[in-house]
Amino acid sequence: MKLRIVFMGTPSFAVPSLSILLENGFEVVGVITATDKYGGRGKKTLIESDVKKFAKSKGLPILQPKNLKDPAFLEDLALWKANLQIVVAFRMLPEVVWNMPELGTFNLHGSLLPKYRGAAPLNWAIINGDKETGVSTFFLQHEIDTGDLLLQESLPIGENETAGELHDRMMELGATTVLKTVQQIKKQEITGQKQNDALASKAPKIFHDTCQVDFHQNTQQVHDFIRGMSPYPAAWTLLDGKTLKLLRSTKEMETPKTPPGSFETDNKSFLRIATLDGYVHIHELQLQGRKRMPTTMFLNGFNF
Repeated sequence: MKLRIVFMGTPSFAVPSLSILLENGFEVVGVITATDKYGGRGKKTLIESDVKKFAKSKGLPILQPKNLKDPAFLEDLALWKANLQIVVAFRMLPEVVWNMPELGTFNLHGSLLPKYRGAAPLNWAIINGDKETGVSTFFLQHEIDTGDLLLQESLPIGENETAGELHDRMMELGATTVLKTVQQIKKQEITGQKQNDALASKAPKIFHDTCQVDFHQNTQQVHDFIRGMSPYPAAWTLLDGKTLKLLRSTKEMETPKTPPGSFETDNKSFLRIATLDGYVHIHELQLQGRKRMPTTMFLNGFNF
């Protein structure tokens, strides 16, 4: 079977998946990505998505629709005559788009579905203290992240691993899983399996306002929350009325001598914060108005 693929994605997470398809000789007839946005200092620089930059470097046709139901966009998409569409870190598609190709549209999701359906599966797996996560490919249907499963690959989560570090490993695993899925679709060796809704859990989008650390929890919970939010949107607490982002931590299981949330430091080499049953040592942080830095560097210029 000859495949004509349309690829949809926006951030760096999606680039290896597009790249691996091209490296293995698959025909990508077009790429759909987000519209360019102004950013940088003063928001005066027009910034292209990572997927657009890569697609341009490979000479691929690109569409950047604001409205996925726009008749002009739908006409352009139909002209590509794709029989398979692949979505990696893009946005929700209307049925008129995902139902267009003969073979359907499949999505890469950063969890072992039906666990962690939603916008932030990777973060919530770490926040909840999971030891394992993974990636899933599945055919799109009406309800978000509920379509028939195609392939799944698991991935261990390190004890101190941050969401950013897991993201980078998952990005590569996701690319190989996308490739395997396409190869099996081409050979007609794959059929979708229904998800077990009884095992489903949600991974809602995370906002800055809900990232304040509650130190009235055990050390493991606080540590998992910090690393699950790092580097973005970042767990935070307050220091002298300013937001202090906590970006890397380790646990210390010692009976705290001070109330939860109390800072302890020698003003030179360590900074730790008390929890209900121990401490989290902070190794990397960012105070409001300053750059991200190691704690030792921060302590050189800040006295508690």
